[in-house]
Amino acid sequence: MATGLAATTETTTDLVVGGMTCAACVNRVEKKLGKLEGVVATVNLATGMARVTHPDSYAPADLVVAVEQAGFTATLPEPPAAETAEGAGAAPRDEAADDATRQRDRLVVTAVLAVPVLILSMVPSLQFSNWQWLCFALAAPVAVWSAAPCHQKALRGLRHSAATMDTLVSLGVIASFAWSTYALFLGGAGEPDMTMPFSLLPSASGDVAHVYLEAAVAVPLFVLTGRFLEARAKHNTGAALRSLAELAAKDVSVRDENGGRERRIPIGQLKTGQLFVVRPGEKVATDGTVVEGSSALDMSLVTGESEPVDAAPGSTVVGAAVNAGGLLVVRATAVGDDTRLARITRLVTEAQAGKARAQRVADQVAGVFVPVVLALAVTVLGFWLGAGADPQAAVTVAVAVLVVACPCALGLATPTALLAATGRGAQLGILVKGPRALETLRGIDTVVLDKTGTLTTGRMRVARVTAEPGGIGDRAALRLAGAVEQGSEHPLGRAIAEHAEHAAQAESGGPLPRTTDFTASVGAGVAGRVEERHVEVCAPGDTPLSEPLAAALAAAEDAAHTPVLVRVDGRPEAVIAVGDTLRPEAYRAVDRLRRLGLRTVIATGDREATARAVAAELGIPESDVHARCTPEDKALLVKELKAEGLRVAVVGDGVNDTVALAGADLGIAMGGGTDAAIGAADVTLVREDVLVVADAVKLARRTMGTIRANLLWAFGYNLVTVPLAMTGWLNPMVAAAAMSVSSLLVVTNSLRLRAWQPTAPHVVRGGRGPARPLEAAA
Repeated sequence: MATGLAATTETTTDLVVGGMTCAACVNRVEKKLGKLEGVVATVNLATGMARVTHPDSYAPADLVVAVEQAGFTATLPEPPAAETAEGAGAAPRDEAADDATRQRDRLVVTAVLAVPVLILSMVPSLQFSNWQWLCFALAAPVAVWSAAPCHQKALRGLRHSAATMDTLVSLGVIASFAWSTYALFLGGAGEPDMTMPFSLLPSASGDVAHVYLEAAVAVPLFVLTGRFLEARAKHNTGAALRSLAELAAKDVSVRDENGGRERRIPIGQLKTGQLFVVRPGEKVATDGTVVEGSSALDMSLVTGESEPVDAAPGSTVVGAAVNAGGLLVVRATAVGDDTRLARITRLVTEAQAGKARAQRVADQVAGVFVPVVLALAVTVLGFWLGAGADPQAAVTVAVAVLVVACPCALGLATPTALLAATGRGAQLGILVKGPRALETLRGIDTVVLDKTGTLTTGRMRVARVTAEPGGIGDRAALRLAGAVEQGSEHPLGRAIAEHAEHAAQAESGGPLPRTTDFTASVGAGVAGRVEERHVEVCAPGDTPLSEPLAAALAAAEDAAHTPVLVRVDGRPEAVIAVGDTLRPEAYRAVDRLRRLGLRTVIATGDREATARAVAAELGIPESDVHARCTPEDKALLVKELKAEGLRVAVVGDGVNDTVALAGADLGIAMGGGTDAAIGAADVTLVREDVLVVADAVKLARRTMGTIRANLLWAFGYNLVTVPLAMTGWLNPMVAAAAMSVSSLLVVTNSLRLRAWQPTAPHVVRGGRGPARPLEAAA
């Protein structure tokens, strides 16, 4: 049995595929890999990567061989360079930039040779004696050397019985140059005094011998220009992912726990549990917990949030955050691939490896596109010749058909938009697992929100202190209660102690007084002596209370808070209401979701009163409030909503949300939530800001709109220009320019996503004021 299980175990391997230029190439690689039993491949033209899911019985070398048999190169991605003392600061090699540099050099040489040919061919008044022979000498290296990459890939495809965009370009250049060579040597166009008029449309030669050297140089020139600009643009769409990889610190100052001596080591040598030092202005080397010192951390590089975060002993810190204040000593809790930054980078990389459904259709079309264009070109050539047209005009039309067709735009329509969108999303703290998550996110109409940790902070806070009139006052009562609760481990006690400590610091700058004779009674409360006074902090029980304290007790219960009574020397002095608090941005987040046309539903395990208080505060109808929900109840709620025909997204952060997250059309996890919740979700919000849910929906809608526009252009361009070329309305030179511009427009349109901004600022100071406790509607 174990053997059978092992035989069916699947693994995923990434390959770097070289030599792809259009969607037809993508289709060919995917088909070749798909012929291996049990292998599924997704190839991304924009990144040049193939993600292959395959049985363990296939080694990576088998996959490489399959790709090479399709006529392309394939290698395994290089592992991250080992950090050494000498190379820790070395910049990683950028192969995409190197490729763009090589293309630029080839383009410059081509332009120097091609421009004089274009000018002389297009301006008859500049044509001097034997000008055509000078053009021939300049055009020859362009047709052979400049177009060599296209010729080589076309030949490679021919050996594997396949045709791509390079086949079309290569045939177009060869046809134009071969006809011109024939005309010069055998057709009478080599006479010294020959002049040639220029026309944007194919025309019969009459008594004038035509050469088409301008087409022979224009096609390589425009193709190289388009590919160079396209490479630059694709390089820019992946800038966000590269910036994520560059955020990590290269080395770290480690402190010896025994002697306190510091030494600097490469980040790769840092181990979990070691202490490291973060000085002002330095990046936090890895995820950890602050042991000594206090400071403010700039998290904008990691979460997109520009608000500094305070760090003190016990605080958790994230690798790549910048220390904007004092010196910190941190104990590493995660290193390498286990860090938060590594998980973010991994999520973005995986998202960019996927395909939208529309792109799969485009790739299937591209698989038959080139053979159809070749057939059309041959058919058109025969038709024009059969109709009695001049051979030169017939050849020109056939070349125009070959050159104008552009499967490249089809292949770039989705991946470039996805690259730009996922990169921009990562900068804004929105991580999607793939294009299907974006497609689903765009179409959701109902959002189920968990309460604790999503709409609220998930931390107990003091909501209100009500003092007995004529007594010691609310400040003194809070101070004494906080002093006693310093010895308590109960969440309510910790909330009171923390609130009292902050109040004491703000008022006098000193600590809370010491407590003696501390006692704790399970289920009842705590007591102790503070400044020679007996202080009790306990449940109110049946203790008779004055009218103000009784009213405060009732108000706390109505607001679903926990009331705590403070007695000093046996006399009731105050009622402290303790409860969870709404996130400052919660109201604005729900309001923005409503404005986007989304229905908001609350599902929580808390009491009915608490859930209704939150709903009333946020303006959510009571009919959309579901309290006392177990994980199974949340999953059942999602199932019922989907049965009504609704497309449901669930936003949660805890283990109890994982079933609902997995069962929803789309799961959205808060970045500060549990690993189980994040693993079950399709979208992760890096920072704990529910406002980002609306931003994620808007980004998804904008991205899918961009993809649709790209595909519409890619299909529409070919549907319009190919018939124009077939009917003789396009010169090969104009056709080459149009083909290059087509791909460039698709990439440029996708690049606009890099500058996308949410409609509201991200730094939130509260939708309806600062973070506040849940109070009764009254």
